[in-house]
Amino acid sequence: MKKFLLPLAFPALCLPVMAESAAGASTPLASGVFHLDQLPATPTPVGVRREAFDAPTATVDKTHCHITTLNAGASSGAPRKHVQEEIIIIKEGTVEAHWDGQTKVARAGDIIYFAANAVTHLRNVGATPATYYVIYYFTPRTAKE
Repeated sequence: MKKFLLPLAFPALCLPVMAESAAGASTPLASGVFHLDQLPATPTPVGVRREAFDAPTATVDKTHCHITTLNAGASSGAPRKHVQEEIIIIKEGTVEAHWDGQTKVARAGDIIYFAANAVTHLRNVGATPATYYVIYYFTPRTAKE
C-alpha cells in the first residue's frame, strides 16, 4: 500500500516522493506526494512520531523522513552519535538542539543541521508541543554503523 506526505515546512528539502511503505522500502523512491494526514501517528513516551519514508533513491543509499511531535519539557532521548548527516526543520514550538557539547535554541521556521558523527539530542524547552521534520540520508561516503 502506498503512503503519502505533503511537506508543510521547507518542501525543497523534502521533495515529494513515493514509497511502497512508510519505512524499510527496498525499491528506489519515485516522485509523488505524501499527505501528512495519511501518515499513521504512532504515540511514543515523549510525544508522537509519523514515518514518511525510509528507502534508497537513484542517487543515495537511503533517504529518510519522519515527523516528530515532542511534548513540552520532553527530550528526544539520550545523546547519541549519528553516522549520517541530519537536517531538522522546526514546524512549531521551541527546541534546544544539543550537539558535541554545544547548545542552541531553534524556533518555528528554523533549520538545524547535524554533521555526520555528531553526538546529538533535542529537548522541547517551550510550554507547548514542538513538531519538527527530520530528514537524513546515507551515501557511499557515510560510515557504516
